[in-house]
Amino acid sequence: MKGSYFLVIRLDEGCEIKTKGRAFRLMPGYYVYVGSAMNSLEKRVLRHFRKNKKLHWHIDFLLKESELLRAYLIPSEERLEERLSIEVSKRGEPVPGFGASDIKVGTNLYRFDEEPDEALVEILRGLGLDWKIVKSEEEI
Repeated sequence: MKGSYFLVIRLDEGCEIKTKGRAFRLMPGYYVYVGSAMNSLEKRVLRHFRKNKKLHWHIDFLLKESELLRAYLIPSEERLEERLSIEVSKRGEPVPGFGASDIKVGTNLYRFDEEPDEALVEILRGLGLDWKIVKSEEEI
């Protein structure tokens, strides 16, 4: 299945996330990461739930230091990552330069003070998209 996804992440304490080329100072809170997987949505999201993996993308470095609470799988033949990221940017605080190297938005990571699920469902309903929420590897 092809599609996009949201990752809902909790960071209990502020920290600096160091990737291969950058460092990001993050405050405690909830974060939403917007991604796409136009080859295999299930495999990509499954990878994000795994603890032991090679650190490659920015999100891998964040997930090492935080808790992945759930993922929204959004099946689509159309690449929706940029559109979804723009919608999340209207509700969350952007983390500039995080994980958006292949699209025109400046980030794919957004911070929220409270759990962001109400905003995410509002976005998905507003765009007329279907989704499935998973909370673990076993649910994928």
